[in-house]
Formats: sequence, structure tokens, C-alpha cells
Amino acid sequence: MSRLNTVFSTLAQKYFDKKGYKIEEGLTMEGNSGLTRKFDLLITKSTEKRVVQILNWKRTVGVNVVINLDKASEDVGLKKPILVSEKFSSHAKAYANRKGIILLTRRELSIY
Repeated sequence: MSRLNTVFSTLAQKYFDKKGYKIEEGLTMEGNSGLTRKFDLLITKSTEKRVVQILNWKRTVGVNVVINLDKASEDVGLKKPILVSEKFSSHAKAYANRKGIILLTRRELSIY
């Protein structure tokens, strides 16, 4: 979790906790491809399971990052991952919208 700001990570965990999710940190899973996939959080509520990636970047997150998270999530058998960061490019937002991926900003986490 070297790229994580612990404050940002804590904020995300509080957000998901308030929404009733069970939270696991620092998850490593082997995908169907045989590759090892790392995720910052695994959130679970009843039968719903989602992986969460938290990027504390000052720059805008591009579509390539969203695509890579989508592929990694599908590889481990989980759909509709969540990506948390400061801001996202318009292409990243469009791809996420088409694929049902949730993009959350720090501001959205703070106001909940």
C-alpha cells in the first residue's frame, strides 16, 4: 500500500463502512490467468463482492488505469470494481459508465 495515503485509505474505509460493507484490506488473489492480482480493499455486503483500488495521485487517472482494474477484477471473478482517486479523465468516466465501474473522488467520500 505504498501508493496510499493512509488518510485517504481511512476515508474510503469509513465511506464503505457507513454503507454497511464488510471490509478486507490489502488483498492478493490469483486470477484465472495465473497472474497474482493485488487490490487495496475487498468490500462485501450480503452476496455482493467488489474490489476497490485507491490511487492517491495528484494527476488525472486515465482510461488505461480503469481498463486494467476492470481486467484484473474480471480475472479474479469479480465484476464492477470501484476506483477511488482525486480526478478522472473523460475517457475514463465514459469507459467506467459503459462497464458499470464506480469511480469515486475524495470529495464524494468526504460528503457522505
